[in-house]
Amino acid sequence: MGNQEEKEGSSIQRRSFLSGTVAAVTAATLAGGTTAAQAAQGSAAVLEVGAGRAAIGFPASLLPLDGFTTVHDDLYVRILLLESGSGRVALAVLDLTSISAEAIAAMRAIISKATGVATADIVVTVTHTFSAPHVQAASSSAGAAQYVEQIKQATTTAVAAAVKGLQPARVGFGTGRCDVNVNRDVLTADGWWLGTGEADPSDKSVGVTRFDDANGDPIAVLVNYGVQSSVMMESVMANGDLPITSDLAGATVRHVEEQYGDGVVGFFLVGSCGDQAPAFRSKRYVIDKDRKWSQVDAKDAGWTLLTVQGERLGTEAVRVAQTIRTSAGSTTSKVRLVTDSVTVDTMPSGHPTAPTKTYDFTPTGTAEVPIWVLRVGEGVFVGVSPELSTDTALDIRKHSPFPHTAVMSMLEGGAKNMAEARSYARITYEAMDSSYAKGAAETVAARIADVLHGLK
Repeated sequence: MGNQEEKEGSSIQRRSFLSGTVAAVTAATLAGGTTAAQAAQGSAAVLEVGAGRAAIGFPASLLPLDGFTTVHDDLYVRILLLESGSGRVALAVLDLTSISAEAIAAMRAIISKATGVATADIVVTVTHTFSAPHVQAASSSAGAAQYVEQIKQATTTAVAAAVKGLQPARVGFGTGRCDVNVNRDVLTADGWWLGTGEADPSDKSVGVTRFDDANGDPIAVLVNYGVQSSVMMESVMANGDLPITSDLAGATVRHVEEQYGDGVVGFFLVGSCGDQAPAFRSKRYVIDKDRKWSQVDAKDAGWTLLTVQGERLGTEAVRVAQTIRTSAGSTTSKVRLVTDSVTVDTMPSGHPTAPTKTYDFTPTGTAEVPIWVLRVGEGVFVGVSPELSTDTALDIRKHSPFPHTAVMSMLEGGAKNMAEARSYARITYEAMDSSYAKGAAETVAARIADVLHGLK
């Protein structure tokens, strides 16, 4: 349960968000029944939204950390509060590769205390920038503990801003298209590997959600796009530095925030990123005429690649946002968070370092895959921990009854790849890197479709 105490100076009344009812809502919805909690969430009520952000500090004493030696641009914690009647949800997005369960629990405690949102109704995800230190257990080292403290401080600042800004709001959705991602599976002489797979599927759609205040001025802009933020991944500068950067996700959101001003918070929701890389990377794979692969590093020149691609994706996000007209009717939008899970087959996770033409994908066990579905009006945000591939996201959207369906990877700090069936047949990096057996992605997509139709 969230902390229900009134914090001195707070401008809003704390309320619990149906703690412990999420699973009941899911079960009743799918069974065709109605619970009291479901009825409460379904009632018309004014939509309220608040957004805040804060940079994660990296004092000199914290570096080097996880191999990173300097900070090129800040990593942020961004928090979105959504409320409609008795329904209240918090979404936290961090510019990180991954985050430990311990750090997530600490963040949830901070957010719950400041907002009254039940910890079960706080969704935490990362943008999956590869140029950020992994968040390890605080007990693993003094540096790890200090890093977690910096994240907690940023969370405290960001959620305070979101609480302060909570106000009646409108919501609208739009979709654009941007060609800055590319399928990363390529056929080499030794089997399928990483590179620039121009011929294979790549979802170019850009999903944009805009929340406005009562006057029609933006509060927050959410961008959903399928790509890993890896333009500068492992790129070492000419002076030997390995820099921290929020990479493509950060560059995209910075462009959005610069266009709308300091009062607007941008959010990058990473989509089907498992088989998608930026079209142009600083340290990249190249394939020669004999289909042999190698890597080259543009070093400092890579920043231009990042700037241009971030600007391009950010420009399209702003263009779409400008076409969205939130209506007065959307002030009564429903807010509902539903969680579910599905059992899939698993196998030992590999650590591929080179292509191969043989691999054992035999299932050795099973695991539960959690599913999160957040409904806001006629839009839904559906996510899982594993990195989904393009075909899976397209299938989810195809079978969704909602006109706006944002598919998200990397919830709860992220997990290994969950590749589609074709990847196992090809023996791709994503399939070898996965701890999920063939068919898992298809099983998850089918279960998500059931949940979405149950919510409609």
